[in-house]
Amino acid sequence: MANHKPDHADKIMVRARPKLSHPKREVQPFGHIAPRPLALSAKVCERSAENLNQILADTMVLRDLYKKSHWQVAGPTFYELHLLFDKHFEEQVEMVDLLAERVQMLGGVTIAMAPDVAEMTNIPRAPIGSEAVPDQITRLLRAHEVILKEAHTMAHQAQEDGDDGTNDLLVSDIIRGNEKQVWFVSQHLVPMAIETEE
Repeated sequence: MANHKPDHADKIMVRARPKLSHPKREVQPFGHIAPRPLALSAKVCERSAENLNQILADTMVLRDLYKKSHWQVAGPTFYELHLLFDKHFEEQVEMVDLLAERVQMLGGVTIAMAPDVAEMTNIPRAPIGSEAVPDQITRLLRAHEVILKEAHTMAHQAQEDGDDGTNDLLVSDIIRGNEKQVWFVSQHLVPMAIETEE
């Protein structure tokens, strides 16, 4: 048989194999910025990424507080709050994604793992057990307030730095989204009018 030149089908297939050994190094340390042509200085990207990671950590905690409250709510308003808390959880999931994507866009590294989030957050830890509905609501509102205070300060900083993308995200999505949730949740603490007989 004549010498046969291997064609494409005859080539040896190289298969990707996972590395089974423990990872040994990071490709980009947390807090370091990978340069991107964003028309922003490295210092601005670094400051915005740091600020966004703080809000991200607190938003991840608020997201989880909503799920905890969704699971553990009880009492006469169970059904309404069960649905409301889950709706707000889903909205916080979207905010988490927006914040994380912006950090990565700026060339930063997104905080992601629960132990790191627990170390970074400014929101006090909730008890492992179940709380009464007014305490759940108060805890959620206080967590929102932490995030809103941060977001206002950091939006001003981003505006001063000329980081319009970060400013827009903070104002349009984080501040407005949290304000709307505060409005909905706080209505459950408004005292009901009591009718009296004359």
